[in-house]
Amino acid sequence: MSENVQTSMFEILKKIQADIASFRTDVNERFTRVEARFEGLDELVRKQRRDTAGLLVMAKALTGDFAEQVAAIEERVAALEARGR
Repeated sequence: MSENVQTSMFEILKKIQADIASFRTDVNERFTRVEARFEGLDELVRKQRRDTAGLLVMAKALTGDFAEQVAAIEERVAALEARGR
């Protein structure tokens, strides 16, 4: 009887060990997939930063050009006002 219990216990322990090994494999696969997704997100974030920096440069150039045009109009208005006085 004791031998039967011991054999059953070893079988149960082997099943537990196999379950743990299977769980580790599953967890490792999931971590691999998660890491791949994070790498994809990192790439996307870098691309977004690059695009945003380019848009910022374009916006600064546009506002600089707009400021120059407004300054030119202000000068013309000031000249017209001085001529009319």
